[in-house]
Amino acid sequence: MVPVKAYVGVTDRAWADFLARRPHLKEINFWRPSSNQVFRRIGLGDLFLFKTRFPHNRIVGGAVFSGFTQAPLSEAWAAFGEGNGRSSLGELREALNQYRVKEGNPAIRVDEDPPIGCVMLRDPVFFGGETFAPPVDFASNLVQGKGYDEVTSPTHAAYFGPIADRVLGGVQDVPAGEDSADGETWVQGGPTRGPIRPIRQRYGQEAFKLALLDAYRGRCAVTGRDVQPTLEAAHIHPVAEGGLHRLDNGLLLRADVHKLFDSGYLTITPGLTVKVSPSLYRHSHTADEYTALMGTTIAVPQRKADHPHRDALAWHMEAVFREV
Repeated sequence: MVPVKAYVGVTDRAWADFLARRPHLKEINFWRPSSNQVFRRIGLGDLFLFKTRFPHNRIVGGAVFSGFTQAPLSEAWAAFGEGNGRSSLGELREALNQYRVKEGNPAIRVDEDPPIGCVMLRDPVFFGGETFAPPVDFASNLVQGKGYDEVTSPTHAAYFGPIADRVLGGVQDVPAGEDSADGETWVQGGPTRGPIRPIRQRYGQEAFKLALLDAYRGRCAVTGRDVQPTLEAAHIHPVAEGGLHRLDNGLLLRADVHKLFDSGYLTITPGLTVKVSPSLYRHSHTADEYTALMGTTIAVPQRKADHPHRDALAWHMEAVFREV
């Protein structure tokens, strides 16, 4: 069983209050002002809690961790919009600059688009007036946050259990009776006000796009082209048909290749090579660029766990690909 983890992140009340007034937002960005601040403390599906700074110093909400990436400021805004905790790109830049200046970094000019750290979260919940004190071992001088391992253990369950109930109670990731062994994170363990429900290890929709851009290093998996406005996040097994927002169910594809993939004119074999439908060869006088891809090997993410899943690729070949 994967150890259950949680992270208590320190934030300003302006960010939390702004998002608490917008319960319709299902994906948010707990941003970090500099791209050199990497976050790997917890994994997909783990619990991320929001603790306000002193003197308020309360746990005011939480969300499900949906991944970390580094993205240009403009992309972070395009992906999350008000989910960044501000009402405009200009306000977000101003908020980032307040922290950057404190850290001794140069402020971001209007004509600049530097990468920032994006702690991507989904299904946020804010507690209103019923907030929680921080963990007893949470030092007052921590400026970013603190991670906790195995929080369903007797040492931590009494504290994290009631908070997890509040945050995870409305998450509808695992339908009743479905086997969740492929990605559950939270499991019953220790005293809580109710069972901690399984949370699948998946990205949110916007996080999925940014994570694919990062995993494929900004290049189309099939063509290798890096013209970013033409790149799209493609699902191998569509979400509408049971697929998940997971990197092993995704490909970063150029828009035209994405269209061919979704319509079955092109597929990727479990061996990670391109296969072109015979029906596309009938248009060879205009489709040479695509038919020439037959048999080529696609590029894959650096982490093996993020490679396209063989089962998902096999599903696409059987269910979508045009064999004739």
